[in-house]
Amino acid sequence: MPLSSDCLRLADARRIALHAQGFSDPPPRGRIDRRLFRRVLDRVGVVQIDSVNVLTRSHELPFLARLGPYDRPALAAWLWGSGEVFEYWGHEASLLPVALHPWLRWRMSEQHPWGGVRSFQTSHPGLGDAVLEAVLEHGPIALGDLHQLGDAIKRPPPQPGAMWNWTPAKKAVEWLFWNGEVAALRNPQTFERLYAAPDRVIPAATLAQPTPLAETAMKHLLLRAARSLGVATARSLADYHRLAIVPARRLVAELAAEGALRPVAVQGWRQEAFLHPDAHMPRAVPTSALLSPFDSLIWDRQRTEDLFDFRYRIEIYVPAAQRVHGYYVLPFLRDSALVARVDLKADRATGTLLVRGSYAEPPFDPEADLPALADRLRELAGFLGLSEVRVERRGDLAAALAAVV
Repeated sequence: MPLSSDCLRLADARRIALHAQGFSDPPPRGRIDRRLFRRVLDRVGVVQIDSVNVLTRSHELPFLARLGPYDRPALAAWLWGSGEVFEYWGHEASLLPVALHPWLRWRMSEQHPWGGVRSFQTSHPGLGDAVLEAVLEHGPIALGDLHQLGDAIKRPPPQPGAMWNWTPAKKAVEWLFWNGEVAALRNPQTFERLYAAPDRVIPAATLAQPTPLAETAMKHLLLRAARSLGVATARSLADYHRLAIVPARRLVAELAAEGALRPVAVQGWRQEAFLHPDAHMPRAVPTSALLSPFDSLIWDRQRTEDLFDFRYRIEIYVPAAQRVHGYYVLPFLRDSALVARVDLKADRATGTLLVRGSYAEPPFDPEADLPALADRLRELAGFLGLSEVRVERRGDLAAALAAVV
């Protein structure tokens, strides 16, 4: 549908955003292969990684939401064996198309933002060089297997209040990873990082490309974010690749003045929004999907609230007694609305997908949304190799969902 107005209804903004994120793409026909994995990554631009495995590794879920069930080892082989994807700090720890590597080198040239990571430079002088030499010689290799580093790979005693109890060698290799001096693959069985020389991960042609100026690169990333979001505020555009907001606002204004972005008003939004020139508004988005907490459609919690009227906070680090909805809660998308949320756990010992809690959200329609949610839960169970779905009693949707599942 053509976009000619400078003011968008909220429902229109939703459909634009869902199309930009790949939810209106035609469903796959036949075997899901690298071509379709590539299509998803091209749409979203960046897939966040997270270590929590109570359900499955979170990077698998955006592909499932947009493609349906696929061969999980095939995805892993493509992500870490094709030379088309690399891991780096995009949004958070992320999987990115290798074409973005030159556009992120300005970040690699900056000081690591975490003082705790940089601390090894004074506590263990020369360790960075030793780690780099060991990785370049022996990689791809897990850090714990670099025994030549001696005590530097031994975990220190726990420190009160410290979230990450990292060894000096871990701090050093993370510093090198941030700087782009080492790259990373993943062990498909354990998901452990395997560190390697950059040319073992990034194609030589990509490494040979010139490095753009920092502001030129940031503009490129803002436009890439705009294409993946469809319509967004300057704050959301900056957040997509974790750009500092002050320079990002100025660069977004420049892009708008150049005609690369179109300013628009969105119904109910207090801030001005910007529309990508390729933005498209389908007449409908007939889809249903369970969304990872780290899916790029919803990782910006304020945008999720503004766009879908859906307040979402992940409660992994909230004490159990204080959680509102649960530990690992997935919003449920049907058509153009987030209509429910479910707290899920894969009980691998019993082969069961546990629905620990289930909650309806306006505008939940039991006749249409309940069967669709049940279908997606059964589909997820099969995708994970689980034979049963069991709905527990917590939540206002539990009784009805249990009856349907």
